[in-house]
Amino acid sequence: MNVELKVIGQPVNRVDGPRKVAGEACYAAEFDLPNLLYAALVLSPLPAGTIVAIDAEAAQQAPGVHAIISHENAPRLPYEPFGKRPQVDAQSGDQLQVFQDRKIHFSGQPVAVVIAETIEEAACAADLVKVTYEISEGETTFDPSRAREPSRGNEKSGRRGETETGDADRALAEAPVTIDAIYVQPREHHNAIEPHATIASWDGDRLTLYDKTQWPDNDRDEIAHIFGIAKEQIRVVSPFVGGAFGSALRTWPHVTVAALAAQVMQRPVRVELTRRQLYTSIGFRPHTEQRVALGAQSDGTLTAIIQEATGQTSTYEEYAESTLDPAQNTYACPNIGTRYRLVEMNTNSPCPMRAPGVATGMLALETAMDELAVALRMDPIALRLKNHAEKDQHKDLPWSSKELRECYRVGAERFGWEGRSLEPRSMHRNGLLIGYGMATAVYPAHRAKASAEATLLADGTAIIRTAASDMGPGTYTSMTQVAAEVLNLPVEKVRFELGDTDMPFAPVHGGSITMASVGTAVQAACQALLDDLSAVIRSAQGGLFAELASSDFLWRDGGVARRDGGEVIPYAKLLHDLQLDRITVKGNAAPGEEIKTHSSSAFGAVFAEVHVDPDFGTVRVPRLVGAYDIGRVINPKTARSQCIGGMVGGIGMALLEQTEWDERFGRPMNGNLAEYLVPVCADVGELDVTFVPGDDTIFNPLGAKGVAELGISGVAAAIGNAVHHATGIRVREFPILPDRLIA
Repeated sequence: MNVELKVIGQPVNRVDGPRKVAGEACYAAEFDLPNLLYAALVLSPLPAGTIVAIDAEAAQQAPGVHAIISHENAPRLPYEPFGKRPQVDAQSGDQLQVFQDRKIHFSGQPVAVVIAETIEEAACAADLVKVTYEISEGETTFDPSRAREPSRGNEKSGRRGETETGDADRALAEAPVTIDAIYVQPREHHNAIEPHATIASWDGDRLTLYDKTQWPDNDRDEIAHIFGIAKEQIRVVSPFVGGAFGSALRTWPHVTVAALAAQVMQRPVRVELTRRQLYTSIGFRPHTEQRVALGAQSDGTLTAIIQEATGQTSTYEEYAESTLDPAQNTYACPNIGTRYRLVEMNTNSPCPMRAPGVATGMLALETAMDELAVALRMDPIALRLKNHAEKDQHKDLPWSSKELRECYRVGAERFGWEGRSLEPRSMHRNGLLIGYGMATAVYPAHRAKASAEATLLADGTAIIRTAASDMGPGTYTSMTQVAAEVLNLPVEKVRFELGDTDMPFAPVHGGSITMASVGTAVQAACQALLDDLSAVIRSAQGGLFAELASSDFLWRDGGVARRDGGEVIPYAKLLHDLQLDRITVKGNAAPGEEIKTHSSSAFGAVFAEVHVDPDFGTVRVPRLVGAYDIGRVINPKTARSQCIGGMVGGIGMALLEQTEWDERFGRPMNGNLAEYLVPVCADVGELDVTFVPGDDTIFNPLGAKGVAELGISGVAAAIGNAVHHATGIRVREFPILPDRLIA
């Protein structure tokens, strides 16, 4: 079948953009349900203890209050265990069971909820609820001496306590050139534009949730297990998500609170977290301390890589990350050892945050690689090229595609790397110290099973539906492009719908898997639609159908035509003559044998220029350059947006972001956007993104590998390496604050 309309690869404007700009896009908290009630949470102020008593009398008498629910009067929920835990959940321990007992696990834990006619009345009454506690001694300090191995659940999911290839300790001891250092990355929070919110509404025994979620199908499954009902009794609606970065992957306690409150009240109830509550009610990137030790020959050949990481987790469930995966396959080395440990603390559970684990592991690994380059007096790119991994040595598999060498070349050329002097503190301009730094970017490419439904309507337009989520990367647009190209329709004649569990199943919208998974399902559904339509044409009798059926035909220009020439018959006429008002087909896609024969990753090279004031220690990043191998680029405009978003996040990781943790009370002190610093326009200079040509059809039929997580990988390390080049000072505890450069 010939395809003449080329839509994939074009910088199509966001098809959902006009709705968002006009305020027509409806987010979770904005659904207007009749008789809607509002809820406000009462949170524990202490990190560990037991509830002794709850005095809700004053709150109950407050204006507009309908009910106050706590462990004293809440229905008992079964919290049925999963046979296999969702991949987005902690793999060991027990999720927080809201209002089911007296125990306090962390500061910010919900202990009651007030339900009222307005949000103001609910919040005011919540302040009147008085809770008496018996305080217990909790663990509020990150103490690596208390670290333990991951549990069996996390071992099975790939977060192993230890791995070793060869003899890394011996190789390190024998290496003529070594680096051995500790790197610290603090706790970080997501701070998406849209706060988390849920509206719950029961109709008899059927529940509808309007929720901010990156995985509607999992939301449904989790609430079904918590309430002990069939998932078919639950519908989750989430057409728009105002940013999440991993914070909306799992089903947090406030979703359960909304469903519970609505069940008790027999009216719809809305729960919306405040900005401060986001710092304790959803997850975060965990504080992680790492040791990286590298051994090399004098020519730069790596002989040993040792990377050890200790991260924080909660006391009630165990969250672990893939922090050490990059150490196992980013560079060719015969001796690699990793060691992963966890420190339990009285805090809410961490969760994935953009490029979870990988961004943390690459920060330490790429900083150490730069330190090794300095020790060898070797160009950092030359060191990486010297140790380029031609295969995934950990899995002993070839890459399905890898253009990392080209990323180094193109990125260095666009950046002007040849103008970099080798010696630190040797480049100056207008009284400022100038530094150039770089780092490798990697993120594993994954696929999951997915389904989509394609419908061709009588007017010649198409509707594509799947239960996927879109938190902002352009899913609406890129999926529309895939469908438009397969169906040979203009983009404006395709409508893509998502975010509803009444639609075909879609996997988690995270880990950069959406295009490789849902995109291939959309491709399959649209192709299946054409195949079904072909079969209908060939079985039809008489007229133009006999003429088409007697010859090969192809789909083009929004219709069908004989391959040997002739007029295009538009879809609308075709369906009219076939006496069909529509034709609907479902398509499925899933990983195949390629996961056994090949390893897949997206790659990149990041280059940073920094200007450092030697007197005040302030760092500015006037430009970042990234060259990326993401396979086939579906939409270069939205893909670029993903990369520059990741770059901005990397600036925050390198220079600004850290949670100020109060060890006395076990909670963040800067839980707001005034004191938790994120990059603003004045912090962001020129962001140059380019994609090297690629098309990974071994990985999936579309050839796309994913981009969102890759954009932040390596950025903080590149900036840190540039700061060292500018100042000669190696900062190993991030973020790089002025006092760390002038101390």
